[in-house]
Amino acid sequence: MNTRDLQAYVAVIETGSIVAAATRLHLTQSGITRRVQSLESMLGIELLDRQSKPLKPTSAGREVYDMGRRVLASVEDLIDRVSPQAQASGELRLGVPPFLSEAALTSPLDCLRTEFPRLSVRITAAWSPGLMDMLGKNAIDAAAVIVPDGVPPPERFQLHVLGREPALVVAAKSLKLPRGDLGLADLTPQSWVLNQDGCGLRSAIRHALEALRLPFTVAVEAFGAELQLSLVARGVGIGITTPSALKRSAFRKQIRVLSVPEFDNGMKVWLLHAPALSSGRLAAPLARFRSSLADVLRQQGIASGNPAAGLS
Repeated sequence: MNTRDLQAYVAVIETGSIVAAATRLHLTQSGITRRVQSLESMLGIELLDRQSKPLKPTSAGREVYDMGRRVLASVEDLIDRVSPQAQASGELRLGVPPFLSEAALTSPLDCLRTEFPRLSVRITAAWSPGLMDMLGKNAIDAAAVIVPDGVPPPERFQLHVLGREPALVVAAKSLKLPRGDLGLADLTPQSWVLNQDGCGLRSAIRHALEALRLPFTVAVEAFGAELQLSLVARGVGIGITTPSALKRSAFRKQIRVLSVPEFDNGMKVWLLHAPALSSGRLAAPLARFRSSLADVLRQQGIASGNPAAGLS
């Protein structure tokens, strides 16, 4: 099928005449007529009720018109995606985990709205494993994710390291725990205050305990770093946090960081997207979002990733 024939037919239906369609497409009337006839010949059906004024489609022609509009829109989107000269337009679907929502929805989002006014940005919040699954199914275009050290995201994605923070085991100062270094076995009498399953910090401590065949007991599943730290400060259980979250917390003076050499772990922040998005209409906004989010993370004290690792 010649898409130019389809374009001519769609223009006739939308303008109501051969003359108006020719004006829209900068063609002659005879040129529009030939293209419509060519499409009818290829499909083997009449598309236009030529006795009506303005011109109207036949019942089959209405179906061809509806499907033709979708075909032409897909062709335009394909050209936009692969053309280096294409302006950023359409929709950019981003995924962020809860711990990065505040960082991603401040200056990074403002930059996209200001610098790419034709671009519509849609944000989806979910845990990192869910975001990677959505990215693999093409439900989103890119995702910022947080994963424990030693657990890199799938290599089928384009990977950009944005930052890293150590994971801190914390407890209330009122909790009578020994000073100095502690082993993971010393923590087994305590219960944990953590996020629901899917959180990278929870996965990291669970794997560390299971590797030593130690029990893992969760006292409270609480959403959000500040709520967790408030519960830890009240002695409900011990928890895991990051230096930046602890520094911002209103409860930091009631909490102490435990020295647990056996749990020498951290969390890396990555931006992931399909390799095809490195070019085309979404390449520039993706790069801008990445740089802006990296700037915000640096301002929060989260060390930037190492570009020399070959993943930038």
